[in-house]
Amino acid sequence: MCTGLNSAYALGYAGAIMAPLGWIGGVIGLMLAAVISLYANALIAKIHQYGGKRHIRYRDLAGFIYGQKAYVVVWGLQYANLFLINIGYIILGRQALKAFHILFRDDDEMKLPYFTAIAGLGCVLFAIAVPHLSSLRAWLAASTFFYITITFVLSLKDGMNAPPRYYSIPDARRVFATIGATGNLVFAFNSGMVPEIQATLRAPVVDNMLKALYIHFTIGPAPVFAVTFVGYWAYGSRTSSYLLDNVSGPVWVKALANLAAFLQSIISLHIFASPTYELLDTKYGFKGSAVDFRNIAFRTVVRGSYLAITTFLSALLPFLGDFMSLTGAISTFPLTFILPNHMYLVAMKKQLSSLQKKWHWLNIVFFGFACATVLVAAFRLIVVDSKTYHIFADL
Repeated sequence: MCTGLNSAYALGYAGAIMAPLGWIGGVIGLMLAAVISLYANALIAKIHQYGGKRHIRYRDLAGFIYGQKAYVVVWGLQYANLFLINIGYIILGRQALKAFHILFRDDDEMKLPYFTAIAGLGCVLFAIAVPHLSSLRAWLAASTFFYITITFVLSLKDGMNAPPRYYSIPDARRVFATIGATGNLVFAFNSGMVPEIQATLRAPVVDNMLKALYIHFTIGPAPVFAVTFVGYWAYGSRTSSYLLDNVSGPVWVKALANLAAFLQSIISLHIFASPTYELLDTKYGFKGSAVDFRNIAFRTVVRGSYLAITTFLSALLPFLGDFMSLTGAISTFPLTFILPNHMYLVAMKKQLSSLQKKWHWLNIVFFGFACATVLVAAFRLIVVDSKTYHIFADL
C-alpha cells in the first residue's frame, strides 16, 4: 500500500495538485485528503468480517450487503478504476522514456506516440515473463527509492539556486483546474482495493487492517509530500506534470531517475492489472506450469491484447493531470467515499445513533456532489486541452 502511494504518480502531484491549488489549498488539501481517506478506508476495515464472514474482495462485501446487482456494479467500478490507473502508468512510463531520450538526443525524430508504444511493449513483455507477483516487492522498493530520492535532492538544489518563483495560475482556468485538482487529491491516496490488498493478513484481521491503514496514511505519505512540496517550491506555477522534466543536474543521475520511474511504472501496472489477469486466467482455464508453451502463448495473446488496448487509449489521453481527475471522479470517489459510508450505514444501522446516521448520510450526499462536479471539470479540462493538442499529440 505504501509503495503504491509512492508510485511514479507522485512525480505529477506538484504540477497536478499544488500548481492549481497553490500553497494553502495544496497543503491543506493533501493533509485533509489523507485524513478523510484514512477515515473512509477504516470504515471498510471495520466491516471486513461483517455477518460472521471474512470478505476478501470489495465486491464480495458489497454483494453480501446489497445483493448480486451491487456485486456486479462494484465489480465494474473496480475494474474500470484499475484500467484507468493502468492507462496512467503507461502515460508515466512513456514520459520517463521521453525524458531519458532527451537527455542524450533532443530532436524531433522520436515522437511521443513512439514512446507510448515502447512503454506498452515493455509492459507486455513483463506481463508475459512474470506470471506471478511474489518477486516484485524488492524491485518496487528499489526503483521507488531511486527516483524519489533523486527527484527530491535535485529539486531541492534547484530551489536553493533559483530566482524568485511565481505561484499563481491563469484566471481563465482557475475554477475548473481547482475542481480537477480535487479529483487528483482523492486519486493520490486511494486504489479502491483495500480488502484485496489485505486479504492475507493474519488474525485479528480487523485490528491488523487498521494498523496497516494508520501506517499507510501517516508514515506512507512522507516521501510523496517531500517530493510534491519541494518540487512546487522549486519551480512554482511552471511545475510540470512530470517533475523530472523540471530538474537540472548530472545527466547520469537524471537518466537513473527516469529509468527507475519507467521500471516502477511497469511493475506497478503489472500489480494493478493482476486482478484482470486473474479473471482472464480463471475464465480461460490457465493451468499447469507458467513456462509451458501453451501458457506462454496464452499470456502473450490475452495479456498482450489487454495491454494493447490500454496503450492505444494512453496515446489518446496525453494529459496526465486531466486524466487523474477523470479517474478520481469515475471510480475513486464512489469506491472510496460514497460506498464505504453507505455500506457502513447499512451494516451497522442497529448500533449507530441518529446523529451518526445523519453524519454518514451527509458524507454520502457531499461526496456524491463532489464526484459529479469533478467529473464535469475533468471532461471540460480534457476538451479544452484537446483543442490545443490533437490526438496522438507529441507533447
